[in-house]
Amino acid sequence: MTYVITRLCTRVGDCVEVCPVNCIVPGPTGDADWPYFYIDPDTCIDCGACAAVCPPVAIFPEDELPAEYAAEMETNARFFSEGPGYWDFNLERERVRGT
Repeated sequence: MTYVITRLCTRVGDCVEVCPVNCIVPGPTGDADWPYFYIDPDTCIDCGACAAVCPPVAIFPEDELPAEYAAEMETNARFFSEGPGYWDFNLERERVRGT
């Protein structure tokens, strides 16, 4: 199982700091195709640390994902398979949603 970041993400970034396996990556600031942070479902160990520190409550366990965010499970996976994926980012620069 994995956790899923939904469109409720406000790019606070606390989730990145607590993830023990470094599987949370922001979409590049200003990239309209990838405006949020994303969890790599192949690396996530289902610890829940990210959800516990998410101020907007944007992160859900896959099996508790509200129906209105169901498509975002695939979006998180696509970020790593077709999108930017892992990249060398500066968390402080990526904390604010790009315009």
